[in-house]
Amino acid sequence: MDIAQTSSGKTHRDENFPVASFLIAPRHRAPILAFYDFVRAADDIADHPTLSAQEKLDLLDALDAALIGEAEEDAEVAHRLRETCRERRLDPQHARDLILAFKRDVTQSRYRDWDDLIDYCRYSAMPVGRFVCDLHGENPGRVWPANDALCAALQIINHLQDCGKDYRNLDRVYLPQDALAAHGA
Repeated sequence: MDIAQTSSGKTHRDENFPVASFLIAPRHRAPILAFYDFVRAADDIADHPTLSAQEKLDLLDALDAALIGEAEEDAEVAHRLRETCRERRLDPQHARDLILAFKRDVTQSRYRDWDDLIDYCRYSAMPVGRFVCDLHGENPGRVWPANDALCAALQIINHLQDCGKDYRNLDRVYLPQDALAAHGA
């Protein structure tokens, strides 16, 4: 199976948050959509219902390699984001950090404690906001701390919203195990 075949069919219009909304300057919408499409492809791989863990990891590695121009086959979403990063002089590291988070989704289904969960958010949520901040030319030292806190909070809210579905469909529990144990769960 190749990367394109893993698509869930979900698009930015299916999210429970606005992606590249009219509030974003028009010149930034296409780069945000390129980033979203890349991340959506990676998420679809990590959550694919029939792929083995190794197949998922291999496809995520291939997507990462395509992003940095080192793949034998170039995935369209990776090519588009790579070109966007080149044109806008953006580092693709934020997308690569998300690949690490999706690999963690494949290999880790529980989070020991709050620190473990926040470390996951460092790769699964914070890079999204950092990309948007960088795209807008913001000073990382000035905006990343607030971005990171907001993105982690939104990620955890999303985990709470989806906790039943994530457990039933993916056997993933993002609620810290020590907190669950402290409350008898």
